[in-house]
Amino acid sequence: MRTTRTARTTRTARTAAALVAVLALAAGCSGSGGKDSEDKADDSQSGKGVSTPRLKIAMITHSGEGDTFWDIVRSGAKQAAAKDNVDFLYSNDKEAKGQAELVQAAIDKKVDGIVVTLAKPEAMQAVLGKAKAAGIPVVSINSGSEFSQKYGALSHIGQEESVAGEAVGTRLAEEGRKKTLCVIHEQGNVSLEQRCAGVKKTFKGTVENLNVDGTNAPNSQSSIEAKLQADKSIDAIVALGAPIAALAVKAKDGAGSKAEIATFDLNAEVVRRLKAEEVTFAVDQQPYLQGYLAVDELWLYKTNGNVLGGGKPVFTGPALVTEKDVPQLEKYTARGTR
Repeated sequence: MRTTRTARTTRTARTAAALVAVLALAAGCSGSGGKDSEDKADDSQSGKGVSTPRLKIAMITHSGEGDTFWDIVRSGAKQAAAKDNVDFLYSNDKEAKGQAELVQAAIDKKVDGIVVTLAKPEAMQAVLGKAKAAGIPVVSINSGSEFSQKYGALSHIGQEESVAGEAVGTRLAEEGRKKTLCVIHEQGNVSLEQRCAGVKKTFKGTVENLNVDGTNAPNSQSSIEAKLQADKSIDAIVALGAPIAALAVKAKDGAGSKAEIATFDLNAEVVRRLKAEEVTFAVDQQPYLQGYLAVDELWLYKTNGNVLGGGKPVFTGPALVTEKDVPQLEKYTARGTR
């Protein structure tokens, strides 16, 4: 019997469809994942994780340039932004006036939410009032938790700085230290002052604060070294940030001091120094969480009316880590999440 052109066409189409199905099944069973898996992985980073409308969220911090801590905060924020279909805008200014102006610029752009630090809270009060008047929700992170609700923020995400300082003071006292040098690398930053005050509250010996310019590494190192040379009774140094811890190690060596070094915050270098036992312990406030949760909270609030912590601070720390924690920490710091 003769096969008609229509029948041949139909069989060809069926054969092609079957072949496509087989190839698709083979790709789906591939152990390597293939291009399809790569595309799906890319989708999770490109705002295709949710189907909610595109939002624009601005984060404005008091620090950030060349600071590994804020690199980790941004890493968390960007991850949440990718998942939540958020256009993430980041800016920073170490001057309080400049930071307030950046918040005003975000308000003018009619962003859907603002994440802000309150290191110098008084300078932020008026502009955060403007954000509230414009109907823009605000979440504060990292610093100024006691001012957060007062200034109209949904909540604060970070560690309680005084409590963190107390944990450090207690640990140093248990180790029998007698005199601690607490290095403040940014004058006027309420969070740093609270940390040193917390250390002083629980430390059994003497605590002396030393103000240095954290933006000038050579001068900061020289100031710490000079203090150690002038006062041999100092047997502990508390750095309030990971970059200062590295300078303290160098200053200690230069002064021939035997002081123990503890630090707030982690980065890859601090983990290396923990491993080498150049730094005894570090206070981890989990900056990745601060960035991630802040963006995620604003998305939840805008899409579902949720508020984390019922308006109370959401704590991300403190946690004291030592050389025993290095194996796990190395993996996370290598990818920029701790």
